[in-house]
Amino acid sequence: MKKPAHLLLFTFLLTTLFSCQPKKPEETAQHPEDRMEWWRDARFGMFIHWGLYAIPAGEWNGTTNHAEWIRTTAQIPLEEYDQFLDEFNPVKFDADAWVKMAKDAGMKYIVITSKHHDGFCLFDSETSDYDVMATPFKRDILKELSEACKKAGIKLCFYHSIMDWHHPDYLPRREWEKNRSAEGAEFPRYVDYMKAQLKELITNYGELGVLWFDGEWEDTWTHADGVELYDYVRSLQPNIIINNRVDKGRQGMAGLTKEGDFVGDFGTPEQEIPATGLPGVDWESCMTMNDHWGYNSHDDNWKSSEDLIRKLVDIASKGGNFLLNIGPKADGTFPQESIERLADIGDWMDVYSESVYGTQASPIAEVAWGRITQKKTENSTRIYLHVFDWPESGQLKLEGLKGRLTKAGMLTNDFDKFTVDVDEKNQRYVVNLPDVAPNTIDEVLWLDFRE
Repeated sequence: MKKPAHLLLFTFLLTTLFSCQPKKPEETAQHPEDRMEWWRDARFGMFIHWGLYAIPAGEWNGTTNHAEWIRTTAQIPLEEYDQFLDEFNPVKFDADAWVKMAKDAGMKYIVITSKHHDGFCLFDSETSDYDVMATPFKRDILKELSEACKKAGIKLCFYHSIMDWHHPDYLPRREWEKNRSAEGAEFPRYVDYMKAQLKELITNYGELGVLWFDGEWEDTWTHADGVELYDYVRSLQPNIIINNRVDKGRQGMAGLTKEGDFVGDFGTPEQEIPATGLPGVDWESCMTMNDHWGYNSHDDNWKSSEDLIRKLVDIASKGGNFLLNIGPKADGTFPQESIERLADIGDWMDVYSESVYGTQASPIAEVAWGRITQKKTENSTRIYLHVFDWPESGQLKLEGLKGRLTKAGMLTNDFDKFTVDVDEKNQRYVVNLPDVAPNTIDEVLWLDFRE
């Protein structure tokens, strides 16, 4: 069926839609803990930035430093950028293959751009013709991913941009868009459009894990808008998790929420990891594998597998989640460099994932030789010692671990056991290591303490 094009009909549909909005459910103190439980246990997810911007692959008029922001960074007129609709045909896209790579890497959830700042939608939207169904591909990418995630037991989550460079009612216009008039534009009408799309996403693709908002920094978006949108999404799916970029409380790229009555279930550090743990605060570091979020064929500045594994552990040791980005190519495949790094991370996680999933931040200050995570049960605590740098002395010195040491071991079983010298009275321990590190990236030992 052809989507509504006439503004009067569209306005009527929106009016009808919002007159039937469900009421926000009453929330108790326990509800946030319940809905955050799976997310805190997961610790590791995949971010996917994909859209029309994959077609130019970062290059425009001889410059090669662009990606998902290319329409603005290269100042491409709307009518010229819209021509990418006729070129978007990712015939090699395979939702099952994408999900399998995420799962094999040890990722528990996927966050994909349902709509980025350029306004293009990867799903079949009844509210817009600026979507994947207007391309030669004509397949609902999010529907296929939803089905693949359900089969694999992966939580599907959507990134959705508040900012929209395409919609006629979104304000402000870009400063360089001198010939694109804002006359007649009504921002509240754009907000209604965005809500209608969010309702489609929440109701048509099964139970979602997270709605990951972005683009909230422009002055047209207000704190009141953020609170209202947060409550609206909650009314549609009470258990959904919503990041802090729905509101105006995010403190720059550091991503944590400043004091105040700002809404959002977790902080969003971008391309950085907080220096210390943040007790009582939920946060997730999102990061690229190279220098761009969207695909850039010229960007060869790839982080090593070792670096990415250690970043995952560093984040877990501080009580956070790691959202690691992939920028798929225009044909629907992942860059080979990304595939190789996912496989390397998966090989490490096959052995050591116990020391990441369901863990909490280190109980003691950062150690020079690596990181520490912990996992608590009712009467005991397992401490995981992540050894990045195998000490020449053959010893790890620990202070401040509470309880009675009852057992110790390594997550690899093909090397000699180690011993621990115990001084419980002063809470001091010396771990005597084997001569050689079983894993030079991060070997993991564990100590069990009983209260």
